[in-house]
Amino acid sequence: MSSSPLQPNVSFTMARAADAPEAIDSDGLPLPRRCAAVFAILGAGVLVVLDGAIANIALPGIALQLQAAPADAVWIVTAYQLAVAMFLLPAAAVGERFGYRRVFAGGVALFTAASLLCALATSLPWLLVARCLQGLGSAAVMPLGLALLRFTYPRRLLARSIAWNALAVAAASASGPTLGAFILSVASWPWLFAVNLPIGLLVLAACAGLPKPARSVRGIDIWSIGLNAAMFAALVLGSDRLVAHPLHGGALLALSVVCAVLLVRRERPKAAPLIPLDLLRVPSFRASIVASVCCFTGQMAGLVALPFYIQHELGQTALTAGLLITPWPLAVMLAAPLSARLVQRVPGAWLCAAGSACFAAGLALCALWPLDGDPALPIAIFTAIAGLGFGFFQTPNNQNMLLSAPKERSGAAGGAQGTARLAGLTLGSLMMGLMFELLPPHDAVHWGMALAALAALAGAAASLARSPARLRAA
Repeated sequence: MSSSPLQPNVSFTMARAADAPEAIDSDGLPLPRRCAAVFAILGAGVLVVLDGAIANIALPGIALQLQAAPADAVWIVTAYQLAVAMFLLPAAAVGERFGYRRVFAGGVALFTAASLLCALATSLPWLLVARCLQGLGSAAVMPLGLALLRFTYPRRLLARSIAWNALAVAAASASGPTLGAFILSVASWPWLFAVNLPIGLLVLAACAGLPKPARSVRGIDIWSIGLNAAMFAALVLGSDRLVAHPLHGGALLALSVVCAVLLVRRERPKAAPLIPLDLLRVPSFRASIVASVCCFTGQMAGLVALPFYIQHELGQTALTAGLLITPWPLAVMLAAPLSARLVQRVPGAWLCAAGSACFAAGLALCALWPLDGDPALPIAIFTAIAGLGFGFFQTPNNQNMLLSAPKERSGAAGGAQGTARLAGLTLGSLMMGLMFELLPPHDAVHWGMALAALAALAGAAASLARSPARLRAA
């Protein structure tokens, strides 16, 4: 029977209702549903971090089985990082336009499917394409997970939720190499990617409990996305080639600058630009971004320099080096929930500055302390100090970034946080590459850790530069 013109199309109405944003209470989601949402957000974060941590250890075996040169096998890591860098900000913009929950769940689904492709790979090009798809899925998960936390928890518990997120990421980072070594001891390398499948499916099921905030009406500018991708691709590839091939690397970095200028000119007039220029005009947000870049620069430089220092200068084994660096992520896990409690009583800017200063002290002690006899205990203490400092910095700094942005721009804030992290990690690795190129190995390690400490101190200064009126709120 045909419906009259006055009757609504029931299927159309129900579809629209299912797609409509829900009214989210200022206190976040109700507790039973909040648990499912937290499992989805933290589970997805652990999934993407763990995959990056365990893949590195399998590179020699993968290169041997796929008959690839070691230099080509490194692209298994580079392809993943490159895809994340290129699509982090566009994924945040797409999330604001089409819905955080939908794009986040799509990222989890893509990452899980790409993990299956990685496990089935029979050639290096196949594996590289699958790793790029994994990176694209991660680019959707990283910024939107942080944004979804803001709609999941009440404001008073936001610092605690960010701390749990930092704790989960630190735990995944710390356990990744050990888990990867265990899997390789009982199975072949494809199982490193196959273990993602059951976890990914569980996380995907839990995505049904995620909040569904209102979407923005912004358009998606394909040209801006292309310029953004070209900018970060040229930046990552140029940084990677600068030391070994200065002319090629320099040309790529120059291309990155040109793309950045064109992108800023294109996006500046927009109310919700792809690069969050609107948020960077907020002094508190801008200070947190600068502090994040500085501290992640120090983290990467320190984590690159320490293994060389422990193995080459102190004559320890690779296993010992790993054990002596492990206190770093373990201390981050300890400090993250403590900082969430302290930020309710101490201005966040002060806590960030104190954490950055502690982080710098740990790095400086590693660089300058004279080690006689057994170096294990002092190094373990110094890396623990660095981890504690970084843990006390990260939670309030991320909280300030989220709360400095309007709620409807939470995706852009998450994208900016992820981009600051990637920029810092790239600068840190580039800095250590230059040190090894310009100085003898002994001097390069010590100067690298000293510069890492100075970068952390710059993060402390940036944290203190926040507007005094915002100190208590931050």
